[in-house]
Amino acid sequence: MPHSPLVHADPAAASRRTGVVALAGVAALTLLAAIATAAGWRSAVATVTLLALAAATTGLALLYVSQEVLQRRASGRALEGAAARLAGLLDSAMDAIITVDSEQRIVLYNRAAEKIFGWPSEQALGERLDKLMPERFRGGHAAHVRRFGTTGTTSRRMGDGTVLYGQRAGGEEFPMEASISQLDTADGKLFTVILRDVTERARAREELSAFASEAHAILEREKTRIARELHDELAQSLTALKMDTIWVRDNLAADIPAASAKLGDMLGMLDTTVASTRRIAADLRPLMLDDLGLVPAIEWLAQNFGQRTGVPCTLKVEEDVELHEPYATAVFRIVQESLANVAKHAGASRVEVSIERIPGAVVLQVRDNGRGFVADAPRKPYSLGLMGLRERTQLLKGSLRVDSQPGQGTCIDVHIPVAEPGAAL
Repeated sequence: MPHSPLVHADPAAASRRTGVVALAGVAALTLLAAIATAAGWRSAVATVTLLALAAATTGLALLYVSQEVLQRRASGRALEGAAARLAGLLDSAMDAIITVDSEQRIVLYNRAAEKIFGWPSEQALGERLDKLMPERFRGGHAAHVRRFGTTGTTSRRMGDGTVLYGQRAGGEEFPMEASISQLDTADGKLFTVILRDVTERARAREELSAFASEAHAILEREKTRIARELHDELAQSLTALKMDTIWVRDNLAADIPAASAKLGDMLGMLDTTVASTRRIAADLRPLMLDDLGLVPAIEWLAQNFGQRTGVPCTLKVEEDVELHEPYATAVFRIVQESLANVAKHAGASRVEVSIERIPGAVVLQVRDNGRGFVADAPRKPYSLGLMGLRERTQLLKGSLRVDSQPGQGTCIDVHIPVAEPGAAL
């Protein structure tokens, strides 16, 4: 049911209409009194009546004018307040909001746009929108806006995965998402673009893709290494054992001392084969992690690291620190990868590993006194570096912090929340 216009009538407008009617009525009475006086009705009563009506007319006129002035001032203040609130809302937005006219001149430019593009408002307002994009995209953008102005449809929607490119004041290009809308006004069409800087998201995607590619390459290299070791060590040893077994079978009765010596050699080869099998299995997954628990497995890691590198590794861990899966494996692998990074890159003479179980979480720290690095430096190509540690930590909703400076060593702090057994991760 349509709304009645009386229901939403403006009280101020109704008051003004009443004042106008009253003023018109008094003015008409004053006019009639003046005509009567001019026609010869000159009594004192007529004169007083005429003066009273004239005074009333003047008073009502002044009252009406003052009300109109006050109303306009109030309306002006309301408009100023609304404009201030709108400006505040626009400046509080996290995304850049830019409005251009039909000539692509910037007429609105919020604070987020200043931050993203690097141009202050006074240098952006009145300029063409082309100023904020790389030159190679300007022609295509102009055609898109013209088509949008004509058809009202666009393929650009925030969050649909379409990535555009903007250009900062310093000339740096960056990826962004955008959505566009239009508004018809008395002065022509206005186009509003909402822009979001997705540099960090794009970088994260690139790093994730690089991580997946590198992880796949490492997996293939690991398969190749295991296959080679199985062939070079186990297969050759087993072949040699088979040949020796045949020799013993054929020569046992004829030369018992030689057969006994051959059996001794075979036992030695069997011991070597068993050791190789255990080493290969431990590289895949240390059995002591399953059989003895996390602390002995970490102790084995630290001891093995010291033996291989000659760098002492101090371990600080309480004996009762035990974690269920997948946390035990995650902590083991994080320590393993951290020590591998120290061995390859740090050039350290001392390493310290500490593991602490706190209520609801496990805290892990690996510190070395090596050469250190600039933590914010770009990741080296084809190197997982710290990315593997971050990915492993984030899979368990944990956090990783790296503190490093050139010449001052590196400290890796990991905090992983631990859910109760059976709870969803």
